[in-house]
Amino acid sequence: MVDEEGFKNLKSGPVFTIRSVFIIDPAKKVRLIMTYPASCGRNTSEVLRVVDALQQADKAGVATGVNWIPGDDVIIPPSLSNEAAKEKFGDFKEVKPYLRYTKV
Repeated sequence: MVDEEGFKNLKSGPVFTIRSVFIIDPAKKVRLIMTYPASCGRNTSEVLRVVDALQQADKAGVATGVNWIPGDDVIIPPSLSNEAAKEKFGDFKEVKPYLRYTKV
C-alpha cells in the first residue's frame, strides 16, 4: 500500500510502502487488518496465531484472550448463560460473571 503522499510522488523516485496484512474469510469478510510502517518487519508468527484464533472462535463459538495460542483456555461469551455454558463446554472457570474460561 502507498499513502497519499507516496502516491503523488510515484514518478519522482523511490516510494516507501506501507505493509499491510489482510485476513479475509471464505465468506469474503475482512476479519483483520494489520498495518506496519516501511521501517518495521511483519510478524508472521502473529499472523498465524490470529488465523488460529479466528478459526477456533468460529468453530467453538468462543473468544480468545490476549496472547492466546492453541491449547490455551478460551473465553465463553457473556451472552451464554452459566447453564448453557455448562451444557456446551462442561466445566469452566468463572473469574467474574462476565468472564469465564474453558478448554475446547
